[in-house]
Order: sequence, then C-alpha cells, then structure tokens
Amino acid sequence: MQNRITQLFGIKYPIIQAGMVWASGWRLASAVSNAGGLGLIGAGSMYPEVLREHIQKCQKATDQPFGVNVPMLYPDIDKIMALIIEMGVKIVFTSAGNPKTWTSHLKEHGITVVHVVSSVKFALKAQEAGVDAVVAEGFEAGGHNGRDETTTLVLIPAVKEKIEIPLIAAGGIATGRAMLAVMVLGADGVQIGSRFVASDEASSHELFKQRVVEAGEGDTQLTLKELAPVRLIKNKFYQDVQRAYEKGATKEELKALLGRARAKRGMFEGDMVEGELEIGQVSALIHDIKPAEQIVTEIVQEFEEAKYNISSR
Repeated sequence: MQNRITQLFGIKYPIIQAGMVWASGWRLASAVSNAGGLGLIGAGSMYPEVLREHIQKCQKATDQPFGVNVPMLYPDIDKIMALIIEMGVKIVFTSAGNPKTWTSHLKEHGITVVHVVSSVKFALKAQEAGVDAVVAEGFEAGGHNGRDETTTLVLIPAVKEKIEIPLIAAGGIATGRAMLAVMVLGADGVQIGSRFVASDEASSHELFKQRVVEAGEGDTQLTLKELAPVRLIKNKFYQDVQRAYEKGATKEELKALLGRARAKRGMFEGDMVEGELEIGQVSALIHDIKPAEQIVTEIVQEFEEAKYNISSR
C-alpha cells in the first residue's frame, strides 16, 4: 500500500492516528506506529514537561516514525516548538492557526510539517506556506471543526482539485470502506480520530470510551461556533449550551458557561454529565474498545476486501 503518504512518513500504511487532546498519549501513538500507521502525540492537552515525558516514552516504545500534533492556539507554543526540535521529533502536524507562523522554522530543522484545514482556501494557504501535506477535515469530525460545515465527501475532491501536495482525509473515517472511499475521491491517506479513542491504549477515561461505543446516530452535534466550533456528545453540558442559545446568550456568557478545563473534566476525568465530550459523528459506527494494533489491522483488511469487491463488480 505504498504511495505519497507512506513515502513521506516512512510508514507501511497511509493511516494516521489523530493527535487528539486527552486521548493521544505515548501509549496510543507508539501502538499505532508499531502497527504500521503513523501515531501522533496530542500536545494540545500537555504542558511542555508533560510532552517531554510522552516523547521520551514514545521513543523508547517504538523504533518506527511518530509525530506530534500541535494546536497553534496553545499558550506556550514557543516552548512546545523548542521542545519538539530539542527532542528530535521528525514529524509535526499543526492546526488551529496560520501555517506560515511555524512551518519554515520547523522545516529548517529537518521536520516534516503537515497542517490541518477545513476548506480549500486554507489548504491553498498551507501549501503556499510550504507544508509537506495537508489534512482536509470534514464537518463530520469530532473536536474542533470548520465553521463552513463542509462534509468530507465534498471537501476532499474540492481540495484535491486545487493542491499539488499530498492530501490526507479526515472526518467520518473509521473503517476500511471509508478509507477506500476517500482515496477514490483523491486522498493519499487518512487521519482517524474517533475510532482510536475507543482503543485500549487511548489515555481518555474508560467512561468516555464506553460513552463513545454507546453513541448512536444523531448523538453528536456541532456547537459553540461563536467561540470555536466543536462537535460534542449530547449530555447535560450540551443541553445547558442549547438552553443558553435559546435565551440569546452572548459570546461572553457562552465563554463563562464553558469555563476552564471542561474537556479535561469530561474526556480525561470521566464526568459524563458536566464534561465536554468531543467525538465525531462516526462514533455511531464504533461498537467496541480494542487494541490499536487490531484496529489498524482490521481497517487495512477491510480496505483490501472493499477494493477487491469493487474491482470484481
């Protein structure tokens, strides 16, 4: 399954595990890398010294390529980037910010840079900034999302039409069949988040993993666009947000309702009532918690089976 993405990262399969906050620690990243994909440590929920520990442990747990995902809204971004360079990390995925800010600096230190986008406009800006590849993430995705609500089915071919660098599809992908579908649309690989939340190695709380497995169609919704669009499971906190909207809440009132560390409270500490539970629509297709290696293997097997079935029709 060699192509531009496997060659770019030096991996066996064009499968990237998303660097999700409160879920993507060194255990998950190393497990996915050892299975032939590309594991990412999610720096968005880590202080610099915590990230240092995760990088060190990942380096010991795998001799395969892995990377770090860095949301550029992070308050200690200078320290995070300096640490990544110091620790010899070779792959960085950036998101939630201007790719021009860090791409050149990282590439000067021999780092492969990928930027996450939600539109053709931002994909072109990322290409102009010199990134090595882009992740185009559709509206179905969990966590923070694009405001335009463009679905993966529409976004991938639209971005493919305009860029020349490798394209990674994200949003609504948890199976080999979905992987084949987006690659037919022009993607060179896939980034998968929600399916890896429901893995043994994910650092998220067991209650959150179980809630993901229990989620059905329509149990998530994109909200809080005034702050930063985020797809959430519909729990009490989500309902509180909806009631605030019905009362005409201002941006400041919504910010006060959200408060601090609510995502940590839900996804990491296990508060299924008041916590912020970020997950994708594809959670409705996830029915079990299993080892990351098994997830990768099943996705690859299903991809090959789907490809054979289509070609034989």
